[in-house]
This record gives sequence, structure tokens and C-alpha cells, in this order.
Amino acid sequence: MADPWDVATARPDDRSAVERAVAAAWRIDSARIIATLARTTGDFGLAEDLAQDALLDALRQWPGDGVPRNPAAWLTAVAKRKAIDGWRRQQRRDDRMAEIAVELERAGEGAADAPPWDPEAIDDDVLRLVFIACHPVLSREARIAMTLRVVGGLSSEQIAHAFLVPTATVQQRIVRAKKTLKAANVPFEVPPYVELTDRLGSVLGVLYLIFNEGHAASSGSDWMRPELGLEAIRLSRVLAALLPREPEVHGLLALMELTAARFPARVDAQGDPVLLADQDRRRWDRGRIQRGQHALTRADAIGRGRGPYGIQAAIAQCHAIAADFEDTDWDRIVMLYETLGRVAPSPIVQLNRAAAVTMASGPAAALELIDEIAASGALSSYHLLPATRGELLLRLGRTQEARVEFAAAAALSTNDRERALLEAKAAGD
Repeated sequence: MADPWDVATARPDDRSAVERAVAAAWRIDSARIIATLARTTGDFGLAEDLAQDALLDALRQWPGDGVPRNPAAWLTAVAKRKAIDGWRRQQRRDDRMAEIAVELERAGEGAADAPPWDPEAIDDDVLRLVFIACHPVLSREARIAMTLRVVGGLSSEQIAHAFLVPTATVQQRIVRAKKTLKAANVPFEVPPYVELTDRLGSVLGVLYLIFNEGHAASSGSDWMRPELGLEAIRLSRVLAALLPREPEVHGLLALMELTAARFPARVDAQGDPVLLADQDRRRWDRGRIQRGQHALTRADAIGRGRGPYGIQAAIAQCHAIAADFEDTDWDRIVMLYETLGRVAPSPIVQLNRAAAVTMASGPAAALELIDEIAASGALSSYHLLPATRGELLLRLGRTQEARVEFAAAAALSTNDRERALLEAKAAGD
């Protein structure tokens, strides 16, 4: 029987190569490792701690011993041994420890070269992990941090950099989240089918928030954070493979792919924003457009109708297939926003519909809709409301009023690039 400690390389002199191997192993298999440990120990927080400890052991041992042939198997076996050692130290030789010890003995004490899962199989453990990371007992910020940490394999530093918050803040969120899950005695399981829809909505909402932060950064000096959007797409692909009969999973994936297709054209060489009307569509990623359309087709084939994400994906598809901005089927987009407003009503949907009405029926008709939204006070602190109103006023030749709106939008914006663009419009540049 092969040994997972059997090295694939000689003792490497280049420590950076070992660190890259450790990082790659964690990036590829961290979700399965933690999921396997959570099922084994019955404790999600302990599972992540064990996996992190095994990772530290790898960083210490692999530079001298060499990288194992199967890093994931090595990490999992080491983490399981740490669990057993911990139980022994605490003299908690209960039935669970005995069962784990027997399993390890039967498997040659973790010495199989194959990982403790079928690499080709869709493991329910990963699905359980996704639902735990997005559990309703956690705050929105904690769900995002947990999802990126335990499912996405990102470090606290990477998450902090992506959302422009201190690393300590992310670490505190994760620690509090683990304590909350433990205190709530959250089981390591996929929710029963009757609860699945509600819980799935939480999962999709977290992935959508992560993607949106990548698509349009809420703050900082960068207009976009594409790496965050691409991570959300990767996680959505995992979820689509785990839940192939859920149309909104495919709908969200379609929305992300079709929107991310425009990423290469959304900024210029200086990193400044390039609005949709001015984008070079030759730079759009046609492969992503095809994948997005395929995902939307899969969602429709399930035959349960389109939900909010599927409808938004259809809107993104209208943009993706148009030869140019003017050739876009704006009437269809208005109709889709009207449908979305009935399925998932919100002031943001109304604002987006008004922007589409501008192209379909002219700025005067759209301005009436914008003024209704403004009068409601629902988006009083949202910078895109005065920004959109400014664009409409500019089209109507009401230049001075438009500049006032652009200045108001700039004052509300928390993104440096976007603020600079709005200030330039307010100055008439």
C-alpha cells in the first residue's frame, strides 16, 4: 500500500517552491479537507483549526522531507491524527475516537496514496460546508468571510485586502462566526428539503454580494476587484455541480458569467471606469458569454421558471449579444426589469428600469420614474440615484441642474475612481 508521506520530489532547496505547493494544495482541496474533518469530528470550528495546524506542519516539514505525492491526503491524515491526539490528551476516549482510530487502522493509518474522497465524485461534505458557512445565524459579513475562508480557501489577509478592512477584523469575524455556530449547535448537514429553498437563498445571496464587490468595488482606489468576482464564479460553479436541479443556482452562474465577460473592457489603461456605452466589445470574453448562455439554458431546462437571478441573467444576455450599445434590445430589457420588479421588488430594480427606459423611450420618460424614486426617499444615500438623474438632465440640456446632481453623487460615492469621474462631470469636463 502506498504511503501519503512518500515524497514526489527530492528535498527541495527552494523554500518558495514548497510554499507554492502548500498554497496550491490548500487552494484546491481546503474545502474537502475541512468538510471531511467536520464530518469526522462533528465540530466545524475544530475541523478548521485542525486543517490549519496541519498546514503549519506542512510548511515546517515539506522543505526538508519533500512534497508528498498527494498533499491533500497528507494534510487530512495529519489533521485526523491531531484530533485523536487531542482527544487522548483530554482522556476523552469515547466511541467517536474509537471509531476514528479503527477507521485509520483499517486504512493503514491514513497511509493510502489516494485522498479520503473520490476526486471525480461530488461530495456531499462540501455541500454541507457551503450551507454551514452561509448559515442564517451568522451576520452577512460573517457569512462572506466564512465562505471565502473555508469554501474558497482564501486567507484572512486576502479577504481583508479584497474588502479593504483590517486583517484583524476579518479574523475576529471568523472567530465569532465559529463560536456562534458552536453555541447554536449547528449540525454538519444539508438542511432538509423543506428548508432548502430558504437556506439556498442565503447561500446565493452571499455569492452574489461577493461577485458584486468584484464587479464594482464599494470603496477604495480600484474601480473593480476582478479576482473577487472570479472567485464568486468559481464557488458558483461548485454549487451548480452540487445542486444541478436548482434553477436559480444556474441562473446566478449565468448572470455572473455574462457580466464578467465585460470585465476586460470596463477599465482603461489607467484603471479608470469605462461605461457600457463606451466599451470596446471586441474585448468582451466570448468564452464567458457562451458559458453564461449555457448556464441560462440549463436553468430554463429544469422547467420551474426564472427567479430573480435568472431574470437578471436574461438582462445581461441582452447586452452580451448586442452588436453595439444602440443595437441593444432595450424594450426587452425594460420588460425584463418590469418582471423582476414583480418577482423581487426593490428601489434598485426601479432605478435600473428607469435607466433602460431612457434608451427605449427617451430621457423625459425616465426622469419621471427617477423623480418618483427620489420622492420616496428609498435611495437617499445611494450615489447612483443622483448620478442617473444627472445623466438624464444632461441629455435634456439642463446642464447646470445635471452638474448639481453629479456633485451630490460624488459626495455619496465611497469609491475613489468613481468619485473622480463624477467630480469631473460636475465640473463640466
